[in-house]
Amino acid sequence: MTVGLRAAWRLLRCVLHALHGLGVVVVRFGTLDAGQRHDRIRWWSAKMLRVMGIGLQVEGVARPGGALLVANHVSWLDITALHAVVPQARFVSKADIQSWPLLSRLADAADTLYLQRERKRDALRVVHLVAQALSERQTVAVFPEGTTSDGRSLLPFHANILQAAISTDTPVQPVALRFSDACSRISPAVEFVGATTLVESLWRVACADGLIAHVTLLPARACTHADRRALAQTLRDDIETRLQGAD
Repeated sequence: MTVGLRAAWRLLRCVLHALHGLGVVVVRFGTLDAGQRHDRIRWWSAKMLRVMGIGLQVEGVARPGGALLVANHVSWLDITALHAVVPQARFVSKADIQSWPLLSRLADAADTLYLQRERKRDALRVVHLVAQALSERQTVAVFPEGTTSDGRSLLPFHANILQAAISTDTPVQPVALRFSDACSRISPAVEFVGATTLVESLWRVACADGLIAHVTLLPARACTHADRRALAQTLRDDIETRLQGAD
């Protein structure tokens, strides 16, 4: 099978699997308890990776009893990879997703928290929502870079969202994300930066050979009385050190 035909086959299966997920959300999610929903999210996410020809390697475990997960941001694949490992995580995502057909309904089903970036005051509202979720011992995941990087280096971490963990005395767990392929330790196929469109990124990912999503859950850090900017730098250093030392 040629690369083009294989990519087209993967994308067809991707669309069918997404539609299947939408069907589950519409028909069944209302009848499931939280644990059953998380099981479905884990299964759906792991299968989506397989459908796109992506393997999954996991190191570490998510902290039980709720935490704020802080991860570097490489691609639209990050959420799928993390949900395959930590299906109970509620993500903070840009509000633009709410206008995306199909994906918005799937994001809603995963209890996504939306941030309107163009409204400065909305950040405070989201911090309060995250704090409420953490106080209820839920797990919330954020990408403090605020946008995707090329996977080779990290952008500065925004510290505001960390106030939710500090205020509720909730541990913060850094997560290092990396995508490799058959030829590269950091795959260029997954880059989602600059003027790259979602369609272009989908095609490059579908064409890639031997993609693997590496999800490393690092030890959680306590944040009692922490300075949020110092904490943000510490978490960034934790993730950067892991990415630089990865095989």
